Amino acid sequence: MSLVLQETLKIILYGTLVVLFVSVNALFLVWAERKVSARIQLRQGPLHVGWQGLLQTAADAVKLISKELTLPKEADKFLYLLAPVLVFAPALASFLILPLGPGLVLRDLNIGFLFVFSLANITFIGIFIAGWSSNSKYALLGSMRAVAQNISYEIPLLLSTMGVVMIAGTLKMSELVVAQEKVWFVALQPVAFLIFVCASLAEANRAPFDIPEAESELVAGFHTEYSGMRFALFFLGEYTAVFISSALATTLFLGGWRGPFFPGPLWFLLKTYAIVFVIMWIRWTFPRLRSDQLMGFAWKVLIPFGIVNVFLTAGVLTFLSR
Repeated sequence: MSLVLQETLKIILYGTLVVLFVSVNALFLVWAERKVSARIQLRQGPLHVGWQGLLQTAADAVKLISKELTLPKEADKFLYLLAPVLVFAPALASFLILPLGPGLVLRDLNIGFLFVFSLANITFIGIFIAGWSSNSKYALLGSMRAVAQNISYEIPLLLSTMGVVMIAGTLKMSELVVAQEKVWFVALQPVAFLIFVCASLAEANRAPFDIPEAESELVAGFHTEYSGMRFALFFLGEYTAVFISSALATTLFLGGWRGPFFPGPLWFLLKTYAIVFVIMWIRWTFPRLRSDQLMGFAWKVLIPFGIVNVFLTAGVLTFLSR
């Protein structure tokens, strides 16, 4: 069998596994969020469809698939249909560079996590197209908020990773994990870790940064005019983005697959889902910010702290290298 054919079959197999994982993972995370929110609010959450309501989200998925796919009368049809794909596809592509264990990465790119950040920008293009093509003022306002939010929080997100890159001396995901053999970077870069988590919440449109989806003002935000499986693709993209950002935080700050006793991939998933749980906890603990508060938090708090952290890290490394 030729090398090209082997690589093609490998990519097809990996792509199939990723699609299956993303689908099951999204169903599980929706169920987990319902349970977490219920416990925080002293409720029980889903109980009756499957054990502890575990099949409730599967039933909801079947309902979405069976719903009619509507098209707004004045919508731009091509862009309207393209938008959900642009939101969901980059999340799938992000799995290419996740190092689940030693040697367990499909493409260990030299640019590493910057590849994921570039894909996130494509996602926000899809969100803007969804709002603009729907010909709805609510959807358009939500998409404009999303673009402004993305531009603002992309800066502290990148600043938070610069200290890690300077310490490790590489952008490669696997080498970043290897560099944490003695100490995790969260111990060396605690401020950067907090900035990364906050900026990741904003990039994924998660509360308290869910201004583009504010149902009290915008009905449902940029996906107001979507129904059925097109509507579901936006949520698949959102929950996959939460998983990807948590996996990046695990790789950059929590030692990746490193840990005692258990296999590397198991440690990677345990750390990732622990961060996902914290993200859910935050959503059901803090109220939604106003638009001016959201922008002010990025430009007046996260970006200054990120810049100071980069200069301090550079100064310490320069001092230690002498």
